[in-house]
Amino acid sequence: MSATADHAEERTNPAVRLGFVPGQVVQEIGYDDDVEQELREGIEAITGQDIVDEDYDDVADVVVLWFRDEDGDLTDALVDAIGLLEDGGTVLLLTPKTGRDGYVEPSDISEAAQTAGLSQTKTVSAGKDWSAGRLVTPKGKR
Repeated sequence: MSATADHAEERTNPAVRLGFVPGQVVQEIGYDDDVEQELREGIEAITGQDIVDEDYDDVADVVVLWFRDEDGDLTDALVDAIGLLEDGGTVLLLTPKTGRDGYVEPSDISEAAQTAGLSQTKTVSAGKDWSAGRLVTPKGKR
């Protein structure tokens, strides 16, 4: 694929900016009728696999966690998500953008991620109504 085609895909497929790669197993938690379908389709297009649901009984490379303010305790949700991951896996935390129903304060996300033992590497727009934060387990101390 040419560099121009790569850039075009990056603009049209939000999943490209989030670091998905072919072959990854992606497990989704918190799915509801308000999720960004275009992002879900983009993830499946890149990975070449269907997204698996909460009942998947193996480890995943990435957990996509759709979380709204009224969904309960974010720290608990992140700890649960970590338990579903392959070593070195990533949690992609999707929260409604500012002003949308279910908006989660960035300070709450930062505190919950830190408490769960995760580090946020970047936050990007994941569609019209959602922001995505990429959360990873910190590298081991040397």
